Amino acid sequence: MNRYRGDAELMVDGQALPMRLTLGALAELEHAFAVYSLPALGERFAGGRLSARDVIRILAAGLRGAGGSIGDAQVAGLAFDGGLNGAIGAAIRLLEATFADAGAGAPPDPPTPPSP
Repeated sequence: MNRYRGDAELMVDGQALPMRLTLGALAELEHAFAVYSLPALGERFAGGRLSARDVIRILAAGLRGAGGSIGDAQVAGLAFDGGLNGAIGAAIRLLEATFADAGAGAPPDPPTPPSP
């Protein structure tokens, strides 16, 4: 899993399923949420109020973005580890991995050796 690439995981029945919001997945979410730009999509999620349908759409788009072939209805029927909280947490981690500042959480630069 590469957080700098926007990767996140969804835990289902003890198995980690990879998720990633590619440009195609983000375009899918723009259409689903009737917003017409990436900043508008980010603002839509920044409010912190996600419906169950929102969580399903985000998780499904992320699973498809990582190469899965799962529909929204199938995602709605999954047995998420941690139940509803597990699903919401996975959606939030995916959004954070996608929209967070690329430099946030990066390891600090190594110290510069002293001059001789």
